[in-house]
Amino acid sequence: MAQVKRPLSPHLQVYAWGAHMAVSIMHRITGSALAFGAILLAWWLVAMATGHDYFNIVQSYAGSMLGRLVLFGITFALMQHLASGIRYLFTDMGKLYELKDNTASAKVVFVFSIIATIVVWVAAYKVMGVL
Repeated sequence: MAQVKRPLSPHLQVYAWGAHMAVSIMHRITGSALAFGAILLAWWLVAMATGHDYFNIVQSYAGSMLGRLVLFGITFALMQHLASGIRYLFTDMGKLYELKDNTASAKVVFVFSIIATIVVWVAAYKVMGVL
């Protein structure tokens, strides 16, 4: 009996990499990062409720360069996840299915998340009186 050649399922080698694919992957990654951020937030709240001494220890970790880098990353993850979630709401309504619109909205998600993260951090430093 002759072997029938069947088409293979499309895979990453078939598709060209695009911004819309990156947004989809980043949405999953940032969702996981936000779960980690929720654990850090819970730790901070428990420290606040525990007492002044323990709260100062947690604040020293958060105020270190590594702590600020982690907080900056969590802020970026929040903004990225928010923007891509709004983008997915539009696709659920049947909008942004044209490739040009889909790619443009994916790029807007990245630009928004970067700008929004910087704005949040500048505002936070202004409120603290650092800037």
